[in-house]
Amino acid sequence: MASTEVPGGRQAHPAARRPAGRRPAGGEPPAPGGRAVPGSAVAVSPVPVSGGPFPAVPAETGWRRGLAGSLAFVRRRMTGDYTVDEFGYDPDFTDTVLVPPLKLLYDKWFRIETVGMENIPDTGGALLVANHSGTVAIDALMTAVAVREHHPRRRPLRMLGADLVFQTPFLGPITRKAGNTLACNPDAERLLSSGELVSVFPEGFKGVGKPYSQRYKLQRFGRGGFVTAALRTGMPIIPVSIVGAEEIYPLIGNIKPLARALGFPYFPVTPTFPLLGPLGVIPLPSKWIIEFGEPIPTDIYPENASDDPMVVFNLTDRVRETIQQTLYRLLLRRGHPFLG
Repeated sequence: MASTEVPGGRQAHPAARRPAGRRPAGGEPPAPGGRAVPGSAVAVSPVPVSGGPFPAVPAETGWRRGLAGSLAFVRRRMTGDYTVDEFGYDPDFTDTVLVPPLKLLYDKWFRIETVGMENIPDTGGALLVANHSGTVAIDALMTAVAVREHHPRRRPLRMLGADLVFQTPFLGPITRKAGNTLACNPDAERLLSSGELVSVFPEGFKGVGKPYSQRYKLQRFGRGGFVTAALRTGMPIIPVSIVGAEEIYPLIGNIKPLARALGFPYFPVTPTFPLLGPLGVIPLPSKWIIEFGEPIPTDIYPENASDDPMVVFNLTDRVRETIQQTLYRLLLRRGHPFLG
């Protein structure tokens, strides 16, 4: 094959003498979206290739990504580019401000393990009924994080809370923004009918305020109002059993005069509070297990079943007994309260 001399003593390949835009017979055509280089049979892609002349721009990680997310959040708040539903639920605020610190507690401090997440439906409403404990209701927050972060559909959990929670300055508005509402049947039925996951802790303050000596022994489940809401909407009831919350603030005393003066249901005394002051507010790093039990259907009952006291009582007792027996089983599985 003949070659052509070029200045400097180098030889030019014959392909260099071909007219621009032509390619040798049998050669490969330029790749889609590529550009032909004049005098060459090679198509150059505009997409940067690793190790090529145009290095890929690395994705933002670490503090840069966090800073970018924070700035984007501030911009959305300033421009009003976020939504709030009729109950005050603000998903943007919840996901950006509330969930991240709770995830640290969930993953690193309590090392929470979940069981039975497949029992929570991907769509449609359901009523999650859980035991309540821990002096401070952190168990409700951790249950919400479990569903939001570990359910395949990352579904929000709309919790029903006591009046005192929403009457407390600062805490009340934050609780509303997180999607929670009053523990009353009208609100529960509206949420269930609209296809939301709703959680209720029927032990109430009797559960979170019980002494450590009664840990994992369920208190009375009220009058079964949660069962009535489920029956009227035909939504399934999912028993939820939480092991681990009892040990975060072991309640060894209750200063009742101080509780009455402050308007609290109890004023706790724990091994670290009030003895250690603010340090006593730090929860102990107990090992948690949260199990979501098999759904109990309610659409199999007659339409007026919610008005039958015996149906309500029997269904309430069934849910309570399911949770109690599951707690005993989970305690054996967990072993040591802090080492797991």
